[in-house]
Amino acid sequence: QVQLVESGGGSVQAGGSLRLSCVVTGTRNSLCMGWFRQAPGMEREGVAVIDSDSRTMYVDSVKGRFTVSRDNAENTLSLQMNSLKPDDTAMYFCARRNFRNCRPGFLSADFGLWGQGTQVTVSS
Repeated sequence: QVQLVESGGGSVQAGGSLRLSCVVTGTRNSLCMGWFRQAPGMEREGVAVIDSDSRTMYVDSVKGRFTVSRDNAENTLSLQMNSLKPDDTAMYFCARRNFRNCRPGFLSADFGLWGQGTQVTVSS
């Protein structure tokens, strides 16, 4: 059974950094992967995606601060988050699309497999 397991969330002050990890278990992973986040009372928002060739796309609000990467040999996906802001506070989810390429727009409906999420809290 294929599963996504996130880790690395926590609490940090504004300006700090966190690194999220997502391990894909049960299969060799070479598909489009993404990070999404959802704050209380808000819709789920796409943050960053990376395709099988490690081409990346980011939502404007995190460009220059967040970096998504993958290690296909280790079946892992990472999100390095720097210069964190209180607005980054949310539950972060990794997700997998059933295609090698990613599409612009970061639509949640494009992704069929989700992890359980890891909480990121940024205080001012």
